[in-house]
Amino acid sequence: KCGSCGPGYASPLDAMKGPREEIIYIPCIYRNTGREIPDFLATVDVDPKSPCYSQVIHRLPMPNVGDELHHSGWNTCSSCFWDPTRKRNRLVLPSLISSRIYVVDVGTDPRAPRLFKVVNPEDVFWKCGLGYPHTSHCLGSGEVMISTLGDPAGNGKGGFILLDAETFEVKGTWEKGDEVPPMGYDFWYQPRHNVLISTEWGIPRVLGYGFDPNDLGKGRYGRRLNVWDWSTHRYIQAIDVGEDSAPLEIRFLHNPDASEGFVGCTISSAIHRFYKTERGDWAAEKVIQVPSKKVENWLLPEMPGFITDILISLDDRFLYFSNWIHGDVRQYDISDPRNPRLVGQVFVGGSISKGGPVRVCEDEELQSQPEPFVIQGKKVAGGPQMLQLSLDGKRLYVSTSLYSAWDRCFYPDLIRDGSVMLQLDVDTEKGGLAVNPKFLVDFGKEPGGPCLAHEMRYPGGDCTSDIWL
Repeated sequence: KCGSCGPGYASPLDAMKGPREEIIYIPCIYRNTGREIPDFLATVDVDPKSPCYSQVIHRLPMPNVGDELHHSGWNTCSSCFWDPTRKRNRLVLPSLISSRIYVVDVGTDPRAPRLFKVVNPEDVFWKCGLGYPHTSHCLGSGEVMISTLGDPAGNGKGGFILLDAETFEVKGTWEKGDEVPPMGYDFWYQPRHNVLISTEWGIPRVLGYGFDPNDLGKGRYGRRLNVWDWSTHRYIQAIDVGEDSAPLEIRFLHNPDASEGFVGCTISSAIHRFYKTERGDWAAEKVIQVPSKKVENWLLPEMPGFITDILISLDDRFLYFSNWIHGDVRQYDISDPRNPRLVGQVFVGGSISKGGPVRVCEDEELQSQPEPFVIQGKKVAGGPQMLQLSLDGKRLYVSTSLYSAWDRCFYPDLIRDGSVMLQLDVDTEKGGLAVNPKFLVDFGKEPGGPCLAHEMRYPGGDCTSDIWL
């Protein structure tokens, strides 16, 4: 063991030996629910030995209304493992709509976080010319980097905000040069290959009103993986993965020597493997395609799966993703990254279950429509969305809200009933997924009324926030 270590773990395999998660932080959203109250950060007890197991044990309301908390990140992580002066004690919460950035103190009392600082949107607008912040990653330099979807006016623009990880002052933008991508969303960096790759969702002022099929074919949704030179901070390459594909979550393999990873494309419902070529540039190939289903009584005559989240186990053995519309979570063996093999699947909601309004007329994958998903007497509204895997890879947590404007469009009952958080047991030997019937967090029973819970984080880091250098 390191004699004087900083936060996180020395390697991904070391992280797999870390302690079992006991609490999870998850932002809860009230925007678009008809309730004019602030979003809040919930602390959920996930210790099966605790009398409060699968319950919300603390709520930290934000000071403003209408923020749309979304994703979160840390002030520091395993990228700073060898720096004993660093502590993972602040959770960074960007607001997708208001462009505020909240910094939460989770170090003083991890079970009862408190607000540490608010970065006002004006600082982001004036110092960066950016808005609609999304993904937050800590850097080995002692800074926090946040990707954005657009400019302050709601036009598409891919860029990155830099915050000082101690004071959380806005330092400016990370990117240099005049050329930037037309859109932004998620990102991952790999310094050993001198690269950062970002993705594209859509134009913020379009996304703000929900999903409109008339926006398809008009360049309003993303289609590129955008490659950046890590050392010069310059945009150097675009990889086209298809019109209106909307590539969202991107994950390199955790091994810091790896020069490949995966990205989930939402609207096209495909998984692409991206990789470094022999020439030294980057390319992508489709390795998984979820077939659309021909349906009646739905928004479109063909229903895509809508891959909205992906993650990779810390040993780089399994890939997981959620089909938010179809309603299933999948597990793939990626021992051969070019040929992923489906080894686990479970339906936990979605739009095609029996007894609902949608009739499936033609289905390449299923013989019949799945049964409605009921747990502890509750029929779950919505579909599986955000995922988080335990460090040892044996428990997969699932939440059901995507984004309030899209929730309202695709799942009106989710707005009415609130989202849930589930836990799946994972077979890490042969593969396989099973719902844990003892675990249910029902955000429809919140004191302020039903709310929409989104991304999950553990205090000690996880496989979607830590990057090893």
